[in-house]
Amino acid sequence: MSELSNDLRSGVRRGGVAVVQGLTFPVLGLGLGLPLFVLFVLSSAFLVLGIGFVLLPLVVVAIRNLATLHRRFAAEWAGLPIASPYRPAPAYSGFAPRRAGQRVRWMLRDPATWRDLLWLLGEVPVGLLLGLLPAVAVVSGVEGIVVPQVLWMLDVLPNGYGFGTVWPIETARDVGLAVSQGVLLVLIGLLIAPWALWAHSMYGRLLLAPTRKSQLALRVTQLTRTRTETVDAQAAELRRIERDLHDGAQARLVSLAMSIGMAEDLIGRDPDGAKALLVEARESSVLALSELRDLVAGIHPPILAERGLDGAIRALAMALPIAVECTVLLPGRPPAPVESALYFAASEALTNVARHSGAASAWIELESTGTHLRLTVGDRGRGGASIEAGTGLRGVERRLSALDGTLALSSPSGGPTVVLLEIPCVLSSPKTSRSFGTA
Repeated sequence: MSELSNDLRSGVRRGGVAVVQGLTFPVLGLGLGLPLFVLFVLSSAFLVLGIGFVLLPLVVVAIRNLATLHRRFAAEWAGLPIASPYRPAPAYSGFAPRRAGQRVRWMLRDPATWRDLLWLLGEVPVGLLLGLLPAVAVVSGVEGIVVPQVLWMLDVLPNGYGFGTVWPIETARDVGLAVSQGVLLVLIGLLIAPWALWAHSMYGRLLLAPTRKSQLALRVTQLTRTRTETVDAQAAELRRIERDLHDGAQARLVSLAMSIGMAEDLIGRDPDGAKALLVEARESSVLALSELRDLVAGIHPPILAERGLDGAIRALAMALPIAVECTVLLPGRPPAPVESALYFAASEALTNVARHSGAASAWIELESTGTHLRLTVGDRGRGGASIEAGTGLRGVERRLSALDGTLALSSPSGGPTVVLLEIPCVLSSPKTSRSFGTA
């Protein structure tokens, strides 16, 4: 009985929230959508006067912001995420009037602009219907529950007062029937409100989501961008390796060769001096070997080959000076590039936790969804982290983009901070690896 009561309260609360959320659509449709549609028509007509080149981009941006707001509503209220379909803005050139013309042409040639307009035109009736219908049912139901009883108790019930024009209320029995009908209407309104939100989101997805052609165009643009970033990152990495070899191991080897040559000259006439040079040469060889190992570890850590991604991540967690709860669920082993990318991403995220979070504890989780690998690193520190604040996470984002991966950061002031990374990956081995514990 208790569980049933909790479920009922949860359903009523969810329905009530959905009723209030649904009222947003007619308000935005009539208050913003309809005026923006009229402004678009007027600013398009004003293109012949020149002023339209200033007004039209402002109106289109406002329409896109309104459409983006509805995409967010669809994701948060109905669980239907809608991707942005807009083409990236071109690089403008030339003097200001020419740039204005380029901006207008770009907007008018984007199919998403016209789909936004079509959505805007239909949003007024659709938003009114789906937004007001649950609210009208609830309000009518509340009226049927409250008003007839109050008027009957005060003995001021108007002659032939009708509730919802269904029947005249003349007796106590009629009041009871009105109350029953009111309760039924309230329950219907609360029940259909979430479905009305879902139907409205489906209407938005029909027109606000990118078409197949737009998805392909956006995909080509994304691949072009990530390819450029990957090539630049690889070039920078090669320059770093070259610099480290030149300034580190190469210098050590040159010193080693010089020490051995000088020892050869002194070995006959000054054995003690030759011995000291050989000791110095041995120390240089140890340092050169250590620097080469560090350089190789920066390219592909040996621990990945020895222990796999799960063992390597646990080793990173154990190396932190704070308690880290580590959970790894991998039904197989990822390809080497994916392992390397996730390892360096985890290393960067955990390093940020140790340096900047001020947290006493953290957690790291790695799991496979079947089509993606998901890595989550979180801490209970001060929060306020940002991808733009430093180059570490930005470099991780570039590394992941080369594998079609994504990085998301949530770090409100006061914490917690959560870094979520996903890479498309189908694991190769059926063997299951499970690892739990606190490092």
